[in-house]
Amino acid sequence: MILFEPVGMVPVPSFLNGFIPFHAEDLLAHQLLRPLFDGRRETLVLAGFDMFRRLVRLELVDGDTRGRCIAPPRSWRALLDADIAAVLMAHNHPSGAAWPSDADIGATQQAALFLRTMDIDLIDHLVFATDGHFSFRTAQML
Repeated sequence: MILFEPVGMVPVPSFLNGFIPFHAEDLLAHQLLRPLFDGRRETLVLAGFDMFRRLVRLELVDGDTRGRCIAPPRSWRALLDADIAAVLMAHNHPSGAAWPSDADIGATQQAALFLRTMDIDLIDHLVFATDGHFSFRTAQML
């Protein structure tokens, strides 16, 4: 007997599947991205890659006094002017929780849609904390 999901029902991904512990981080996360984050405030990193997955542009956006990071149009424009084929988003949570907030999930969906209209791939969105990071791609949320 084969069981099928009802039409319109999508399995909910588990947040636990998206967490990568500090000791298991790859070189990109551990040596390039993690050093860019200040543990006292939230910072957003937008990394643009060419069609060969070579890093072309890195945009850093500091959070405001309420701890929010919003990518300004000038950051997106700088990435698009660099003729990129893919983007990696990453930010940190100084609170120590690597799990994405509702705002993180919404921003990721909006960025993926925005980039898709220009045939640019959103590789992943990583949320860094002290003990590791959360990957939207690993959690199958992209």
